[in-house]
Amino acid sequence: MFRIDMQMKTPVKKSESIFLTRGKWLQAVWQMGAILVLGALIGLASNSLRPGGLPLVADWSIKAQLASTTVPDTGENIIIPLEDAELLYFAQEAIFIDARSESLYRMGHIEGARNLPWEDFESRFQEVMADVPADSKIITYCDGESCSLSKELAVSLLAKGYSHVRVLLDGWTAWVQANLPVDG
Repeated sequence: MFRIDMQMKTPVKKSESIFLTRGKWLQAVWQMGAILVLGALIGLASNSLRPGGLPLVADWSIKAQLASTTVPDTGENIIIPLEDAELLYFAQEAIFIDARSESLYRMGHIEGARNLPWEDFESRFQEVMADVPADSKIITYCDGESCSLSKELAVSLLAKGYSHVRVLLDGWTAWVQANLPVDG
């Protein structure tokens, strides 16, 4: 079955006028692949030439992110081991701050901990921290190995002038598993 192409005035098969031929499909696939490879090469080149480029392979866990974060006055790592947090808790030498949402805090939290959800930091900071001196030992926590709320809260508290802030990784879960005092 043939029809006349109005522009070319030549007979064209109906299947060729609507669909790409096999050769054109191969050409299109080859061009898409070439564009993807070229884009990847440009991206890699830009990253390698950029000062402080991103590593191609890295550990993006919260623990790895915090490994380079230190307490300003002491230069110690900002992560506090559960055993040290427990000692400070029973000696009543630290203030524990739960970075999780208010609803999770109400469901259960470290006994005596305050709740300062990361998403409400600016609006609740004065209310929660009004009576806490800047040189107090503060331990922030959230829940789960991938939870970054405690890290974000700790960094914000450091920026507000609190110099002895530490992060208890996997805080709530680790605390409960160690059968330490809880409320809620």
